[in-house]
Amino acid sequence: MADVVLQTRGGSGGIVIDDDWPGYSLELFSYPAHYAGDLQCVVVPHGVIMDRTERLARDIMDDLGEHDIVVLCVLKGGYQFCADLVDKIKALSCSSDRTIPMRVHFIRLKSYLNDQSTEDLHILGAEDLSFLAGKNVLIVEGIIGTGKTLKALLKHVEVFQPKMIRVAGLLVKRVPRNTSSLPDYVGFEIPNRFVVGYALDYNEYFRDLNHICVISDSGKMKYKI
Repeated sequence: MADVVLQTRGGSGGIVIDDDWPGYSLELFSYPAHYAGDLQCVVVPHGVIMDRTERLARDIMDDLGEHDIVVLCVLKGGYQFCADLVDKIKALSCSSDRTIPMRVHFIRLKSYLNDQSTEDLHILGAEDLSFLAGKNVLIVEGIIGTGKTLKALLKHVEVFQPKMIRVAGLLVKRVPRNTSSLPDYVGFEIPNRFVVGYALDYNEYFRDLNHICVISDSGKMKYKI
C-alpha cells in the first residue's frame, strides 16, 4: 500500500489527507468483529487521533491559557473528541504555570439522514444559552462538512453575546459546497468520503469503533433506515 500523503498548513490548519489516499488496510488494526464487511479502510488510526488531539490541546493552551472558557460540546459525534480534548487540556493545566478553568455544556445537532446532509437542522439543548453572555466559548465538533451546520450554530450562539468564540474540529471534510472558513483548531482535513468511528455514526452505528474509517457500500445498505 502506498504511503499516506500528508500536508500541514500554517497555524492550526490541520493535517491534510489527500484525495487519492487509499487508507490503511483493516487487517492492520483491531476493530469490533460485528463490523466485519461494513468498513472499507482505516483513514485515521486511534493513536494518531490521540497524538493530534494532544497537540491541539497545546495550541489551545497557548492561545487561551488563563482564560475561563465554556466548552460547548456538539453531540453526538463530537463527544469522544471533546472528552479527550478536555482531558488533554486538564493534564497540561496540571503540569504548567498556565491553566484554563473550564465548564462543559452539551448541545445536539442533527442534520443527516443515512449518509446525506439535509436542510432540516435541529439544535437541542441550545434553546437558552444566556449563560454564555460575556464568556469565552470553545465549540468542539467532531466533523465539519459543508459548514452550514456550524454556520447556523455560530449564528445561534452569537445571539447570546459571548465575549469570544473559538471552534475546534477534529475533521474538516473537503466538499464542493463548503462555504465556511476553517475552524480555529483543526485535527485533520479529509477527502469527501463518509467516515465513521470515534463517536461518528451512521444511523447510530459505529460509535463503538476506535478508529476513523470509511464505511463500505454494504455497510450503508446494512444499516440504512
